[in-house]
Amino acid sequence: MTGGTAQAAPATRRVFFGAYTTWSGGAKGIGIGTYDTVTGQLKTTGVITGVVNPSFVIESRDGRFLYAVNENTKGEVTAINAATLKVINKQATGGADPCHLTLDPSGKFLITADYSSGSLSVFPVNADGSLGARTQKVQHKGSGPNKERQEGPHAHHIVFDTAGKYAAAVDLGADSVFVYSFTGGKLTQVSQAKVKPGAGPRHIAFHPDGKTAYVANELDSTIVTCAYANGVLTPGQVLKTVPSGSPTNYPAEVLVSADGKNVYLSNRGHDSIAHFSVGGSGLTMLGTTAVGGKYPRHITFDPTGSLLFAANQNSNNVTSFTVDKATGKITSSGTALQTAIPVCALPTRLG
Repeated sequence: MTGGTAQAAPATRRVFFGAYTTWSGGAKGIGIGTYDTVTGQLKTTGVITGVVNPSFVIESRDGRFLYAVNENTKGEVTAINAATLKVINKQATGGADPCHLTLDPSGKFLITADYSSGSLSVFPVNADGSLGARTQKVQHKGSGPNKERQEGPHAHHIVFDTAGKYAAAVDLGADSVFVYSFTGGKLTQVSQAKVKPGAGPRHIAFHPDGKTAYVANELDSTIVTCAYANGVLTPGQVLKTVPSGSPTNYPAEVLVSADGKNVYLSNRGHDSIAHFSVGGSGLTMLGTTAVGGKYPRHITFDPTGSLLFAANQNSNNVTSFTVDKATGKITSSGTALQTAIPVCALPTRLG
């Protein structure tokens, strides 16, 4: 070595991209890439083929397997080996257009939210990562005043609460969040929280304290702070997610920082990420940051919470941001990865 100090190569981890494959200009499957754990810079490395419209992708608790919805009318969910990047198997959901999925805390069951049919489906997860046939289907009921978007139930999101005891299913068509207990692989409804008629709830995020949750309303561009206890949500404070006078906007994803001090929401139309601080009386909007793309359908943190990624559906790019953990402020990394119709980003826990 001739002078100077050897510099360690920047650490990189894997990231997967959910996308649409049947749309014009669509992807060929689930995108594979890497990101720099310091700067957030993204690179593409390949694609997992054989998966139709994988619009949302998650990983198993141990990182060995991936699971993706197949968002189409016949409705399927696909299991993938994360090491070989090969499809293990698929199962029918029994519903139409599954758009979200989650694993229960044990990792032994998977639940999908089927948008067009307004239903939830439960599947056992086998030791080899494969999915067993559907064991339960739950049908939502309800509608709303928006005749184009709320003619019937539309299950959009399913996630377990902080304690892992109850699962919350957000239904855009029914203007409701249905909460279920989950015991022995079976969903049993325990409550239904209704938001303002026509609000169109899309996604929910629970605060780490387990006492509060935040609902992103797609149709009226609001975020609702809800008190939460024993499987019951009580809607409270309602805030707009964009400045007054902004063009038509449709909120998509909502996130809470690990320390519980900050909430982030992606704005489609305003094409920004809204930043809220968490206080004793609710949320305070601190401002918005341009997302660097169009129609940010999904935002997510990396496993450390130091980076935030945005999948921008209508500009065919994924952008990254660094997160100041002291203030919660996000700053663009200044680079964007071009990829076809990205609607989900999954930075992996295990690399």
